[in-house]
Amino acid sequence: MLQPIIFIAVTAAAFWLAGKNFLRIRRNILLGKDTPVEEPLGAGGRGNSSERWRNVLLIAFGQKKMFARPIPAIFHFFIYAAFLLTQIELIEILLDGVTGHHRMIGAYLGGFYTFVISFIEILSVLAFVATVIFLVRRNILRIARFHKPEMKGWPTKDANLILLGEILLLIGIFSMNGADQVLQSMGAEHYPQTGNFLVSSSLGPAIFGGMSEGALHIVERFGWWLHILVVYGFLIYLSISKHLHIILAFPNTYFAKLQPKGEFTNMPEIQREVASMMNPEPGAAPVAEPEAEISFGANDVTKLNWKNLLDAYTCTECGRCSSVCPANLTGKKLSPRKIMMDVRDRVEEVAAGMDAAKSATPIDDGKTLFDYISREEIHACTTCNACVEACPVLIDPLDIILQLRRHEILMESAGPSDWLPLFNSLENSQAAWAVSSERDAWKHF
Repeated sequence: MLQPIIFIAVTAAAFWLAGKNFLRIRRNILLGKDTPVEEPLGAGGRGNSSERWRNVLLIAFGQKKMFARPIPAIFHFFIYAAFLLTQIELIEILLDGVTGHHRMIGAYLGGFYTFVISFIEILSVLAFVATVIFLVRRNILRIARFHKPEMKGWPTKDANLILLGEILLLIGIFSMNGADQVLQSMGAEHYPQTGNFLVSSSLGPAIFGGMSEGALHIVERFGWWLHILVVYGFLIYLSISKHLHIILAFPNTYFAKLQPKGEFTNMPEIQREVASMMNPEPGAAPVAEPEAEISFGANDVTKLNWKNLLDAYTCTECGRCSSVCPANLTGKKLSPRKIMMDVRDRVEEVAAGMDAAKSATPIDDGKTLFDYISREEIHACTTCNACVEACPVLIDPLDIILQLRRHEILMESAGPSDWLPLFNSLENSQAAWAVSSERDAWKHF
């Protein structure tokens, strides 16, 4: 009975620590302001649930946008499918760990159990092949988008650690199943007959066939514990890894904007001012100024909306956005991936300050997002939406760039000098070009 007690204690500790980390991430995301997804049905808001669930099923669950690049998408699908179906075996490990039984699901499913585990083993072999290929692509072939300046240091180590973790999981699965198959053939006690698993029935005898029953018990338990401990380690590690997208991709695609990608959000305060200028009502009382100071755009994470921060935590750092960005491709400093990574780093910095001060609200540390993202970067953006279109989980770096620009121009009266003629023309003649006639005198042909 010692093993179930140890297992329950380890499981409780892992879930407690992981839950604590995920609650912290939730708090960090909610540091952002309310977001336009609160708009009613028909305005692209949360109410349009059918289209939102369609996005979740096709894009998050179905990996639809990954297949814009079919070769890496196929290998990614091997790992993804193995990850999903291996949860069946993981559920059995959890049940066995708590009850002290061995392969208790197999007793109820019979031949179907053999088929399911065999299918999982095939996917696991394909996942192993894909993992090796991804390691080669990153570290030997050195695909360009994985070696941009923002990927130096921890981001590269993070990706490699996860891939190495995948290999450890596979070692655990095949050590457990392979030794189990040999023990079954020996008629060992506590190892019920489950039929021949497609891979382990050959791999097990080939590797472990000459071992004694006692040694096989050790190998089987080693594989069992290795698998579950790597899973628990991965669950805890997710909170500091780009692989958090495994969880957050689903809410992120659900809450993604439904409006056409070329449609930018307006600022209600400016809309009201323009409306009062264009359609003044004679004798109307002046509108009272709001007590709170109006702020346009955003210069820090607390002035972005929570969906922007969810985007930042969901970012997979795959670099597809930067690889299609025309500014990045022409050698300019802008990288949409770096924008998302910078926002996440800034959120973590703000959160660390709150934790250190034991405060429920952000502490003014004298820094802003402009300490992470340079003016040159946001000026280089052409607002072409290529990054938004390329993202496999519907992240929108452009919205953050636009909010930074709006703050710079409307709150700081700053910006590139070559933009000033445009602003002056808009202010004086309500047109992008300085024309001599009034705009309402223009004719359409």
